Amino acid sequence: MREKLIIGMFGFGVVGQGLYDIIRTKKLNLEIKKFVIKNAGKKRSLPSELFSTDPEAILADTAINTVVELIDDADAAFSFVKRALSEGKNVVSANKKMIASHLEELAELQQLHGTSLLYEGAVCGSIPIIRNLEEYYDNELLHSVSGIFNGSSNYILSKVFNEGQSYDEALKEAQALGFAETDPTLDVGGYDPKYKLAIVASHAYGIYVDPEKILNLGIDKLGDQDIRFAKEKGFKIKLLPLAKEINSKQVVLYVLPKFVRPDNIIYNVENENNGVLVKAAFADEQFFYGKGAGGHPTGSAVLSDIAALRYGYRYEYKKHIDAGQVEYNTDYQLSVYFRYADDSVLGQIQFDSISERFYGEDFKYVIGKINLQEIIAKRHLIHQTGNFIAEIL
Repeated sequence: MREKLIIGMFGFGVVGQGLYDIIRTKKLNLEIKKFVIKNAGKKRSLPSELFSTDPEAILADTAINTVVELIDDADAAFSFVKRALSEGKNVVSANKKMIASHLEELAELQQLHGTSLLYEGAVCGSIPIIRNLEEYYDNELLHSVSGIFNGSSNYILSKVFNEGQSYDEALKEAQALGFAETDPTLDVGGYDPKYKLAIVASHAYGIYVDPEKILNLGIDKLGDQDIRFAKEKGFKIKLLPLAKEINSKQVVLYVLPKFVRPDNIIYNVENENNGVLVKAAFADEQFFYGKGAGGHPTGSAVLSDIAALRYGYRYEYKKHIDAGQVEYNTDYQLSVYFRYADDSVLGQIQFDSISERFYGEDFKYVIGKINLQEIIAKRHLIHQTGNFIAEIL
């Protein structure tokens, strides 16, 4: 049955405005009753009586049966979402950090109170990857899920490799266009795709993994030498999260830059676009491509979740029920390129084997095999200024 949704929305920023723009073009059985925002003095495009700075205007209103959460503050978002679910309100959220950090508790709250939390907009913008993992791949054995989950870093890398810009020039352009924040660490440091990876892994493999336990190294230490090396070899560099089964009982998760060859479908995903590559035992290889950021693309994913609530849709977390002894593991060998500035740093990192060395006046690197556990343990050395690591196949 189509239930009329009475909506309270936390936040009215880029995604909130984009969502509202889309809703205005549709004839849907819903009503947005109240917006709760942080800045009461900011000029809005809607009547002032629709806005409040008091969360209770939504949470305490029994007429509101659906909460849409679109704020940046993960701690505040968790507080609002937890309260809403506990009081019988369904929730749609796009807050990837909040969801990744509290997913197990949020799933339990839904089960306890019979409510629903949907969050397609939290992962890869307009790409419907969560619903597909839940429904299309519900009985499928997945070998891996990887791809480009962050549009900001991909935009920067596209400018570097397609237009010859330096990393710093490309970053400044991304910031000027609003693709990257003044402090871009969340994106270029690989934190944003790490949160998304934790959510994807939950729906792909039925495991809850604290994102703090997942390795993320980004492109913030990328240098001109690394760009030159990649171009000489015919590669592009992409920032890629990976969830991969390494045997029937274990899954590995990490976020690293990777040298990508032209025959890889990810090679041609450019600018702010995202691409998700799913490798499955029976369905084989499938690729999802679309806008990974922006008000309207993300707003469309949020609206899809809102519309699904009209029919009582819930994530069933079926793979968690069937996961059994599947667990997260970090004992996994990678082939990497490591550019370093100080010989003493290289001496402190244990490679399983080294297949190539280069030692120049201003450019030193090795290519070799190393265990993921060693990268995690020596992250503080590997990520020092003057060093850069990327996976290479």
